[in-house]
Parts: sequence; structure tokens; C-alpha cells
Amino acid sequence: MPESLLFGFALAAFSPLIHRFARGATGWVMGALVAGLTVRFALYVPAITAGNPVRTCWAWVPPLGVNVSFYLDGLSLLFALLICGIGSLVAIYAGGSLRGHPQLGRFYLYLLAFMTSMLGVVLADNLLTLYVFWELTSLTSYLLIGFNHEDSRARQAALQALLVTVAGGLAMLAGFVLLGLAGGSFEISVLSGRGPALREHATYLPLLALILAGAFTKSAQFPFHFWLPNAMVAPTPVSAYLHSSTMVKAGVYLLARLSPVLADTAAWTAALSTVGAVTMVIGATLALLHTDLKRILAYTTISVLGGLTLLLGLGTSSAVVAAMALLVAHALYKAALFLVAGNVDHATGIRDVRQASGLARVMPITAAAAVLAAMSNAGVPASFGFISKELIYEAIWGLSARGLPLLAATFLANALLVTTAILVGVRPFFGRRTAMPHMPHETPIALWLGPLVLALGGLVLGLVPARTEPMLAAAATAVEGQPAHPHLALWPGFNVVLALSAVTVLGGIGLYLAWERVRRVVPLATITRFGADRGYDLTLEAMLRFGTLQTRVLQSGYLRFYLIIIILTVVSLAGWALLKGEGVVKLLAGRWPSIYEWIIAGLVPLAALLAILSQSRLTAVIALGTVGYGLALLYLLYGAPDLAMTQFAIETLTVVLFVLVVYRLPPLVRFANWPSRVRDAMVALAGGALMTGLLLAATARPGASSLSPFYAEHSLSDAYGRNVVNVILVDFRALDTLGEITVLTVAAIGVHALLRLLPGRKGPRL
Repeated sequence: MPESLLFGFALAAFSPLIHRFARGATGWVMGALVAGLTVRFALYVPAITAGNPVRTCWAWVPPLGVNVSFYLDGLSLLFALLICGIGSLVAIYAGGSLRGHPQLGRFYLYLLAFMTSMLGVVLADNLLTLYVFWELTSLTSYLLIGFNHEDSRARQAALQALLVTVAGGLAMLAGFVLLGLAGGSFEISVLSGRGPALREHATYLPLLALILAGAFTKSAQFPFHFWLPNAMVAPTPVSAYLHSSTMVKAGVYLLARLSPVLADTAAWTAALSTVGAVTMVIGATLALLHTDLKRILAYTTISVLGGLTLLLGLGTSSAVVAAMALLVAHALYKAALFLVAGNVDHATGIRDVRQASGLARVMPITAAAAVLAAMSNAGVPASFGFISKELIYEAIWGLSARGLPLLAATFLANALLVTTAILVGVRPFFGRRTAMPHMPHETPIALWLGPLVLALGGLVLGLVPARTEPMLAAAATAVEGQPAHPHLALWPGFNVVLALSAVTVLGGIGLYLAWERVRRVVPLATITRFGADRGYDLTLEAMLRFGTLQTRVLQSGYLRFYLIIIILTVVSLAGWALLKGEGVVKLLAGRWPSIYEWIIAGLVPLAALLAILSQSRLTAVIALGTVGYGLALLYLLYGAPDLAMTQFAIETLTVVLFVLVVYRLPPLVRFANWPSRVRDAMVALAGGALMTGLLLAATARPGASSLSPFYAEHSLSDAYGRNVVNVILVDFRALDTLGEITVLTVAAIGVHALLRLLPGRKGPRL
């Protein structure tokens, strides 16, 4: 597994170079290489379906229990096959649709880096490893959505997607940390066996909310669904790959992966089923109100993502199997329909379903792929979409009375999806041909191969559904945490579920016939004005205003204000923790100072106060020297004569130098008024009190140290010195001492240069 990720990143890094030599064949070369990666994962199918997962682990941060670990089971293998399989076809398609683009090599770098990052997400077994790859998908998708960076809409949509998904990702990271601490491990395979205890943990609800925030933003769940349709400004290969079968499914994958850990609670079921049902209905409804091919497909993707979330929230065995089947069916038909929409745009210059018509005669292969994919989207018999829809109805029907609201929402959404399937997959290809900007023509093989293969894949899986049972069983087993035994049949027989499917198709056809009237009745402009997209704009505007205000307050340009903010922040945070943990009584407890210690302790602050208040420079210099000599006396009293001698020497030299140069300085000028000086004094006293408290807390309970015995034992034998302090400075901390000497040397050079700039100084100026 790790070698597959290394291969993917290496392929991404060398893709501009490959394009330089392959030129027009770049798409085929990239597609073949990614197809080889698909075959690599396909070789794991026998072992995984037999119940033998594969795990690889390397220690990353051992003290924290953080590993770089990967785990391949039925769920991750299913996603890996979809990511690589569809990725190979999209790579071929990109070579044809972007042929001649000056930045095609860079596009493949972004695309393959995204593909590998997505593989890392589904293969990661460590929560923090998963998060790293999760954010890499956000970054690479930002680059792909904004690939046409000269278009302001592309830049805006890319930034919107990045802000929404990264914000959710940060919340998810906090949830991961809480989950790892509560479960005692960051390994997902380990946490899966501790689900019952974690669900009873005190932090379950906070960590669940944080993790769901990450999953919902990534998979465009309500109210975070608005970024996905806006991302349709990206090139068609990006829309087909990221926004149908890979990136937007990352949140669904996370919910499925963590189901053994977090599922089977009222909070989980309520959150996922409610958000999923609302997203499913809203996405399908908004899809009906648009006319742009890609935006229609984007909203239907949102609807299906809501359906997947709903099924995972139910948590029953039949619901999990239905979710896995819908996952496969949707990836196949939605990627195909996105590529079909790209072909229509490429061949005609039109993406409006009201203007495209009668293209089947001039684009027969694209039309065939569109019809087959639309059949699976609508759930017509003989397609895998039909089987997945049957499984969905069966899972919800099994809930009896409590599932009736969910059944009604699912029926409405599916009927609307039938309508949109006709709009996208049938309407542009049949009927009277209309005038178009370009002369319609069939696209090259690189453009129609992908949608045709994907559409045929949905048909083949629908005709022989039993062949998918082992893979779906392995995936459902990984989600449920117990063996699953799905049964898929092309003809389920006459029952209530089949009747629901039939009514769904008929209802969708009826809605299509009334589509124009529905669009005139429902005010799309009003929905756009007061929808979630508008909420995002208002939130972003409020954040920018707050940032401006905060910058004016915090970034004033005055050093003293920066110091005040830093000191007060540290005092408020560390001081509260110190008092709460130690208490004033504990800090003041201990050996009572002697009379001469009190004298020195009182003399030092009085001298410092005199240095501040004195109007005479000479008095201020003497007061500063008194502070230094007082500290030297404290060193001497507490058994550090070498430090005391050093301090005496430094203070004497400093006082002499100050006295020599102080008369050259201009007269004292008071820059601050008394209120400002009082404020600064209070801040300084607060900072000093904090440091005093920290020192008292540290000395009140000294811990066992191995450094002192080590230095005492090795100073003479290793460094040939009896003075331990000197040995530490010149041997054990030689580089540190060298750094200090270097700093002093540089400062001396600077002082020398400044002195040579004095007016009237003879000699060359530096």
C-alpha cells in the first residue's frame, strides 16, 4: 500500500516532464499508469473478500502514539478501486478535453496529487495520518477548482471550497484528538474494538459534533452544500472526478469508517438521518430549478450524498449494504454524466438543457453513454442504479412506522432525480435539433471512452449483480463491524419495494413533463438571495470586518502596546492556571527568609523604582548598578559564588561605561503622562508577580533531576575540569557559549560603527 502512494506522488511530480515528451499522448500515458495502479489494488480482492485485511505501520511520534499506518479492508479497497479506476478514465479524458492547453502538465500534477491524497485518506489507519491526507485533498482540490486562475469566478469558488472544507477539517482534527485521548489510541483499527466504551465516554458528544462538522463540510451536507455547485466552474475532468466519485465522498467514507466506533447511539442516528434527509430533498429540489448541465449534476450529487449519510445514520445491516451499493452506482453514472456534459459543451458550446436538443444523430456514442447512465440514475430496471434504489427502499421500509417520514423524503428525492436524469441524459439528445454556437460533432475517442465505459459498467453490474456481492459484503462488514451477507437480484419479484420504484419512475416522468411550469412557480432568485450561499457571504464579510478591527487594535505599530498585550495575555492564562493548581497559600508556604534576605529583597525593587523615577542620569545609573549588585549578593547567599563574581564584574563594567557615555546623551524628556506610566507600572507588576509565582511553584516541589549528577560525574573524567559550571559553559554547552560570544561580537561591531558616525569624528565614515 505505501508503495502505491509513493508511486502516485512520484507520478504527479514527474507529470509535467512526461507531458513534455508525450505531448498529445499524455492522457493515454497517464491513464495507462493509473490503470496499472487499479490492477495493483484489484489483486487484493481475493484476500480482502476472504476476510484477510492488510496493515502496515511505522512509528512517527512514538511518545505520543502517533504512527504512519495504513489499513486495507473491504471499505478502503472499494474506495481505492473507484478512485483509481475512474481516475484512469478521467486522466484519458483530460488529455482530450484540454488538448493544447499550455498548462496541461501542471493540471496532471494537481490531478494525480489529489488522487494520491484521496488514496491516503481511505488507506490511513491512524487518525492523524488520515488528517494529513484529508487536508492535502483540500489543498489540491483548491488548485484544481481554480485551475483557470484568470477567471475571477474560478478563484472565488476555489477559495470558498478551501475555506469551508478546511474549517471543517480543523474541527475534525480537534475531534480526532479527543477521540484518540478517550480511546487510548489513534489507530482506527484499535478504536473499532473499543466502540462501546467510547460511546459511554464523557467527551463522546463533543468529539462526535466536531468529527461530523468535518464530514458534513467535506461531503457538502446542508447547510454546507453551497460550495459544491459553485465549484462547477472547474474544468469538466475536475467536476467528474472530484465532485462525483472522490472528494465529496471523503466525508461519507469517514462516517462509514468510524461507524464501529461512534454509531449505534441516539445522537449519531438523529444527526445523520436528519441532516441526510434534509440534504437529500434540498439537493434534488434545487437541481430541478437549474438549467446548466453541470449545476444540475452538482445538486443531484448533493442529494445522493445526503442519501448516503441517511443510510449510514440508520445503521442497520440492510441500510449499510444499500449505502455501499449506492456508492458504487452513483460513482459510475454520475462520473459518466459529468463527462457527457463536458462532451456536449465541447461539441456545441452549450450547457443549457433548454438549448441543447437532437444531438443523438451527430453524437451517437455520447448519446448512448448518456442514456445508459441516465437509466442508472433514474433507477430503471437492468441498471445497477435500479438495484441500489431497491435496496434503499427495502432498508427504509424495514423501519416500519418510524421510517415513514424518511421514506417520504427518499421517495420525493428519487422522483426528482428521475426528472433530472431525463433532463441531463435524454433531453439534449432527442427531439428537433436547435441552432447552436458550434457545429455539433462526435467527440474524439479520448472524450467518449470514459463515459461509455462507466455507463456500460453500470449496466453490466445491473445485469449480473451477484458478482458484486463479495466486494459489497466485505465493505459492509468493515462498516458494521460484523459479517454482512447482502443478496442482490436483478428481479426481486412483485412486492412493495418494486411498486415504490415503479411509482418513483412514473412520478419523475410526470415532474419532467411539468418541469417548465415548476421552474416558473418556484422563485429561484429568492432562494439564492436568502440561501446558504448568501449566509456564507455574510459570514465571510463579518470575519473580514472583525479581522480589520482586530488588526487596528492589536497591530497598532507601537512596541509598548504589543508588550502590554503579550504580558497581560500570559498573566491571565498562566496566572489563572497557577493559582488554580497551586493556590496562594501553597506558593507562600516554605522557609521564611532571614533578615538580610529581606533587606536585599527590598533593596533591589527600591533601586529599580529609583532608576525609573529619577530625573538625574547619574542617579539612575547608580540605582541600576545597585539592582545588579543586589542580585549578585543573592547569588552569593544561595551558593553560587562563580555567578556572583561574574555578576559583580558585569555590573561594575556596565556602571563605568554608563557613567562615561551618559553625559553625551541629551537631557531627559518625559514622553509618557502619569496615567500611562501608572498603567505600565501595573502591567510590569503583574508580569513580575507571575514570574515570582512560577519560581515559587517550581522551587516548592523540585523534581528529581539527572543532570546535576551527570555533570558532577563526567566533568572531571570527560572534560578534565573541576569547576562544573565552567565545564558546562565551555564543553557541554560549547555551541551555546559560542553563539553568545558571536552575538556579543556582532553587537560590539555595531556599537563601533555607530560611534564612528558621531558628528565631528575624524576618520572615514562606515
